[in-house]
Amino acid sequence: MKRTFTIITVLISLSLIGIIAIQISWIKNMVLLRKEQIKYSVQESTKSVGNDLVQHKGSVASGGNKKGFLADDFYLDMFKPQTIGQRFDVEEIRKKLEKAFLANGLKDIEFEFGVGSFNNNGDNVFEKFSANFNTAIEDTANNFFSNVGLEALSGTAGENLSVKEILFVVVPNIKGLVIKSLRGRIITSIGFTIVILLAFYLTVRTMLRQKNLSKIKNDFINNMTHEFKTPIATISLAVDAMRNEKVISDREKLGYFSGIIKEENQRMSRQVETILKASQLEKQEVDLNLQPVHVHEVIQDVVDNFMLQLEDKQGKVELQLNAQNDLVNADEVHFSNLVNNLVDNAVKYAKDNTPPVIKLTTQSNGKHFIMKIEDNGIGMNRDTVKRIFERFYRAHTGNVHNVKGFGLGLSYVKTMVEAHDGDIKAESTLGKGSTFTVDFPLKKG
Repeated sequence: MKRTFTIITVLISLSLIGIIAIQISWIKNMVLLRKEQIKYSVQESTKSVGNDLVQHKGSVASGGNKKGFLADDFYLDMFKPQTIGQRFDVEEIRKKLEKAFLANGLKDIEFEFGVGSFNNNGDNVFEKFSANFNTAIEDTANNFFSNVGLEALSGTAGENLSVKEILFVVVPNIKGLVIKSLRGRIITSIGFTIVILLAFYLTVRTMLRQKNLSKIKNDFINNMTHEFKTPIATISLAVDAMRNEKVISDREKLGYFSGIIKEENQRMSRQVETILKASQLEKQEVDLNLQPVHVHEVIQDVVDNFMLQLEDKQGKVELQLNAQNDLVNADEVHFSNLVNNLVDNAVKYAKDNTPPVIKLTTQSNGKHFIMKIEDNGIGMNRDTVKRIFERFYRAHTGNVHNVKGFGLGLSYVKTMVEAHDGDIKAESTLGKGSTFTVDFPLKKG
């Protein structure tokens, strides 16, 4: 079983790692491909606008004469041709770029641009540019740049006379733009990966739980067998003894053995009742009869019932009932049982050859009643403390049956505490003892 579980876990883990690696590789390739697509679309858009702009370069080369028929003959030597930067304003160029981007599948893309010309020193001087253009061209690491030369068309008046110009387009943070455009696909991919991880987690958790339940079932069967085997054996011996002729003729001995049978029968009945109660609690079939209860009276009654056991072990209970208000709304029977189980635990898990000392203290504040039960018993390690309230769980102390029970006591206690709107916590140090602190709301008004 353990080997099979390990093999399955390893295989699932390898499959999961492979799937995640493929997903990461796919996302990387998708990002790279999309980045190239955006770059290509930006370049095509820039070329498209550039081609549109140069259509006007020759026609306005005569300094503003738009008739064109005199441009080649008369105005050629008299006026310096206009530049694109002079012909169009910033908003006109922006609209052309937005239209081109939209045509190339780049909707609502952020961009900066500038139209520049070369001066006598060969430097590019931008005549028209967008608001953040100068800042954008400085970030060469994150921004994408596209440009196209704006030269007058062949055959126009400005073919050889017009100033050399360039349209420069900058797309800020192209990586962010790529991620934004693929956001839906990336989120979907990550979502499916998370689903796979959750499925893996739930699978492993279920397998571990089934393994744990199998172990608990085996322990429960062993404990139940032990708990019933002893009274059955005792009853069997008592019945055999009662068949003896000497016993038959002795009414006193008959009474003694019949008493043993009755006592052991009651003991088995209590064990069956415990199991049935646990089943009812799991199905939430227990109805509480809530009424005002003085907790100090319940504590005193429970402690009195344990006096004989404690005297037999030379132990004692130290009561410090300091709560000024001990009135709570509770089901008296179940409340008494949960206190009984906590004290019983302190008695059962006492150290060998060490008299048990149980310190039970109470206190109250404006809204809560707090009860603390401390013992000097064998204590528990951290793992045990985390699991003591689980049904059927029993701490192993070397011998599984050295302490009788089904592992239902503390599970019952926690269920009843929560049913009374209370809270319980356990603290323990191995070899030094345990402390259980229970908090209940006081009865209002």
